[in-house]
Amino acid sequence: MAAPMRIRQPRNFRDRKDVLNELSDAELIKRYRGDDLGPSQQTVSRVITETLFALSRNEILSQYFKFPVTLENCHTKAVDFQQIAGFPGVIGTIDGTHVRITAPKEFEAEYVNRKRYHSINVQVVFDATYRILDIVARWPGSVHDARILRESALNQVVFGRGMVPDVYHLLGDSGYPCKKWLLTPYLLPQPGPQSDYNRAHKKTRNVVERGIGQLKRRFHVLHGEIRVTPTAKVCQIIKVCAMLHNICKDRNIRIPAPEDIDEPAEDIEEDYDNAPLAVQQPPLPPVAPRPREGLLYRDEFVNLHFDNDE
Repeated sequence: MAAPMRIRQPRNFRDRKDVLNELSDAELIKRYRGDDLGPSQQTVSRVITETLFALSRNEILSQYFKFPVTLENCHTKAVDFQQIAGFPGVIGTIDGTHVRITAPKEFEAEYVNRKRYHSINVQVVFDATYRILDIVARWPGSVHDARILRESALNQVVFGRGMVPDVYHLLGDSGYPCKKWLLTPYLLPQPGPQSDYNRAHKKTRNVVERGIGQLKRRFHVLHGEIRVTPTAKVCQIIKVCAMLHNICKDRNIRIPAPEDIDEPAEDIEEDYDNAPLAVQQPPLPPVAPRPREGLLYRDEFVNLHFDNDE
């Protein structure tokens, strides 16, 4: 006698809460910065990997990182920066910041930075509104900021091929070579115009330090140790966080912590006016001497814009 046919019972699915519509922006951020929706760790890891791959494609990132090259856009950026300390012609401030990672299995020693932990050294450029204009996240922590700049598209293409009008420039710290398009502080400024220049330079360049602080507070994964492998995935995380930071800026989404307590990132803050050379500049690897062209241009720039006697 044949066994009776079993009738499959229909599966009952619980209605999932539509949290995106039920919770406010503040409630979503507070709850899900450190929580999840309940899936397994394996599912979360798979979804994060797929999302990172999708969002870190160049055709996506290029929509949110737009470096100013037209005269109109450069002028707008420069006006914003000049309101900070009267420093003319600035379209961005540049610096490097280290994102801590676990020790990689390959080329481990190359990722140990001068503070003796493993990291990715990230080059980033901010505008005066703390929006990221350009980011390079691929170099091991032992690589110096100057080399990252030298190998970057900013140096080789954007400024190297004259895409930006000559009267505009970036501001960087003394770890960078002084160029016509990248002005650095005087290490031992003379009283008068050079000291005035350094003070305005420091106050204006502080934007990048505050910007890095905002980025890392908005995405705490960048403030601690990123425990994923391989390092290429870490670099994807950094770039996607930077892109999301810009989206938050565009949509006026506040940082969870109050923005009025901005503080520099973990990098060394320089005292341009009084500190001796050994304190101002961290040890540099052997590099070619700084081109006199950039230093002479800086002198001319200071005499033109900071010499009140003329």
